[in-house]
Amino acid sequence: MQKERMYLLDHLWDCQNARGYLSDEDVVQVSSAFGLSPVDVEGVISFYHFFQRKPAGKYTIYLNNSILSRFHGFEEVKAAFERETGALTGSTDQTGTFGLFETSCIGLSDREPAALINFQPFTNLTPEKVHYIIQELKSGTAPAALADAIEEQVQYKPEGDKAILFREFEPGIVLNRLRDFSPDQVIAQIKESGLSGRGGAFFPTGLKWELCRKAKGRKKYIVCNADEGEPGTFKDRALLNLMPQLLLEGMIVAGYAVGAQEGIIYLRAEYTWLLPKLNEELKIYRKKGFLRHRIPELNNYKFDIRVQLGAGAYICGEETSLLESLEGKRGEPRLKTFFPTEKGFLGKPTVVNNVETLCAAARILELGVERFEKLGTPSSTGTKLLSIAGDCKRPGLYEIEWGMRVGELLEMCGAENPGFIQMSGPSGELISAEEKDRVISCDDIRCGGSVMIFHAGRDLFTILYNFSAFFTHESCGLCTPCRAGNPQLLHLLEKVIRGQATAGDVSKMQQWSAIVKHNSRCGLGQTAPNTLEQAIHKFPQLFQDRLVQEDRFNQEFDLEKALRNYNQLTHEA
Repeated sequence: MQKERMYLLDHLWDCQNARGYLSDEDVVQVSSAFGLSPVDVEGVISFYHFFQRKPAGKYTIYLNNSILSRFHGFEEVKAAFERETGALTGSTDQTGTFGLFETSCIGLSDREPAALINFQPFTNLTPEKVHYIIQELKSGTAPAALADAIEEQVQYKPEGDKAILFREFEPGIVLNRLRDFSPDQVIAQIKESGLSGRGGAFFPTGLKWELCRKAKGRKKYIVCNADEGEPGTFKDRALLNLMPQLLLEGMIVAGYAVGAQEGIIYLRAEYTWLLPKLNEELKIYRKKGFLRHRIPELNNYKFDIRVQLGAGAYICGEETSLLESLEGKRGEPRLKTFFPTEKGFLGKPTVVNNVETLCAAARILELGVERFEKLGTPSSTGTKLLSIAGDCKRPGLYEIEWGMRVGELLEMCGAENPGFIQMSGPSGELISAEEKDRVISCDDIRCGGSVMIFHAGRDLFTILYNFSAFFTHESCGLCTPCRAGNPQLLHLLEKVIRGQATAGDVSKMQQWSAIVKHNSRCGLGQTAPNTLEQAIHKFPQLFQDRLVQEDRFNQEFDLEKALRNYNQLTHEA
């Protein structure tokens, strides 16, 4: 019997986990099982970073190369891995025991340098720690036995009883409250609360649910976007790690409100180590009758949830790319002909919310609208989770009220002589230490969750280059502006760093930024040049200090001058 394509990624993972990579035989077998051509299967495999077509070692190591890692010992740790394993980066050692690869942010920015070994987390790495880990692996110790326990560091939450997310949670309490509301009343509560999407787009959550409820079709879906791939972000990791039950109840609330019977958690592959915990909680909720069973108190409402593991692709954080991936395809963004609430997963009305949004929705039902809406500002109600990392004394998780000033946040986390602060990841906003009075809210700095702090001694161009290389590498390649524009920006930044750029090159940067920003197909492509644009505008002197007056490397070629000596010699002969 032919398998449904939406399970293609799961099947590919099964094949890779069994053999260590995807062989030619696997491709043929998968093609036959799903009724696809081998070319189609190859196209899916090649799109995702973590699917390997060649042996990648008994122990596959992915070392995070994000900017926070590079500023905290990446090169020394990388050299230690190469020395201890005998594998050069991007390859396996001669025995096939170790594979060593670089990868983008793995959601462990508060404890860099970090790596995944067979998708188990290893943090705060040093050359000495690498030596110990590799020796233990060589002696037969399993990676899971050596991996670090990720104990979340909640550094701040509002005083008194104001915390919304980081507070005690009693499993089942939200579902008990849900019995007091009809689906329309649930949507009304979420709309009244002012809750907006917490992934960065800030679309009104209640309106999204209402649109899905009103959409035609009996079959509808709730999709949780747990693919937080924006470098520097780890807030959703903390919620999945600390209170997965809150997420499950938030998804049940959303499903009840819109009339969906199935929910899917799209979990980024970098969080594979959280998969057993999620699956165990799902089993518990099914056993209690909260999932997969009809609930008499909710008019016999029935709902179930499964987890879909991604395979490594930043673009899948964009909701339509995520839906394509869920359907077993390349995670390329869709044309915005329809919103997902009209035609989403498998063409059915679908709500896509991220982890924090669904958890906040559950809390609103539990705690009441009034408690939520009186926090924050009129345009940004409630609280917001921030992932703070970099040059500060207290990295970790901060639940703040919307409306907090940047200066207060920097003081709380012990920022060390801050020079640059990157809000909301590389696609967000770059601000200077002088902007301390700016407000974190939808009216000013719309922070999706990541706050990276860099002290004044850090080189801005190293940061910009790392961001630009990230976007170049992570572009899905579907549209020309993003596919061609980001490499051009990276090339121009290289010229600045080498001391070869002129004012004309800075002008070219601005032109290419505009092309990428205004013509890319999806929101992720459109925001890729944000930080570079802001850096040029806010730190013009830093650029000016790096420029040369005359381009000595790309002058127009003078053919007559080049042939002068040759012509003179041949004429004399």
